[in-house]
Parts: sequence; structure tokens; C-alpha cells
Amino acid sequence: MSQSEPVAPWKRAVRSPQNLVSGLVLIAAAIVVVLMLGNLAQGTLRVIGPAMVPRWTAIAIGIGGAVLVVLSFIEDGDALERWHLRGPAFVLAGIVLFAATIREPGFIVAAPLAMLVAGFGSREVRPRELIVFALAMTVACALLFRFALNQPIPMLVLPSFSINV
Repeated sequence: MSQSEPVAPWKRAVRSPQNLVSGLVLIAAAIVVVLMLGNLAQGTLRVIGPAMVPRWTAIAIGIGGAVLVVLSFIEDGDALERWHLRGPAFVLAGIVLFAATIREPGFIVAAPLAMLVAGFGSREVRPRELIVFALAMTVACALLFRFALNQPIPMLVLPSFSINV
């Protein structure tokens, strides 16, 4: 068989490699979340426990992953593309930076810093727009969590200056 002849659908088991890998990743993530929630109480619909929403969200994501895996054998789809690690690396760095700076110096510093670092994961980043976005989202999130939802998030903590807002 030459390269120009198409491969018969029944000769190729996986017809959509991208759907297969995506589905398997979603299933794996769902399993990890369900296992991590094992020691939390789910509760009932009348008295919701701390694990109910995360557990059922993970189950729904796992079902979605299973659907993708099944569809990868039924429908033609995209092949796997080359993976670029720049985006995930910068987003992960932003998350770690946020976690490291949320207690001290607080949300007002941690949030824009994390958004700026994560924003550089794209090759098409526009620094001015990213700065405006990070500042606007910081103000919006601070207002939402601190005042609208009344969450005790440390906004600005500078122990050397005795500032704790």
C-alpha cells in the first residue's frame, strides 16, 4: 500500500488520538480528585458535606473523559500535535508564586504577580494589556472576596511596617 492511499477506518483502531489522550487525562484527574476526597464527608442533599460538590464535579469530568475515549474509537479526529511546555510552565509558576505570597505580603501583591507570571506563558503576550488586566482583576477579586463574600483573605501584610489589612 502506498502512502497516497487512505487507511481504511477499520484498520486503524484509534481514529482520534487527541480525544483519546484528552479523555485519559480527564479520567486520571477525576480519579486523583476522588481519591483525595476519600476522608471528607459527602453529606446528603439536605446537609451538604465538604466533599459533595468536588466529588460529583470530578465524577462528571471523569464521565466526560470516558465519552472522549469512546468517541476516539468511533469518530475521526485530530492527531496529536507537538506539545509546548511554555504555557503550562508559566501557569504552574504563577500558581506556586501565588501560594507562596498569599499570606505575606498578601492578596494585593500575590494576585497581580501570579497573573503577570502566568500571562507570559503566551508567545503573543502584550505587557501593557497584561498589566492592566492583572490590576483590574486584582481589584475586582479583592472587592468580590473581601466585601461581597466576606472572606478573611489577607489583603496586605507587611510585618516590618506593622501593616496588616
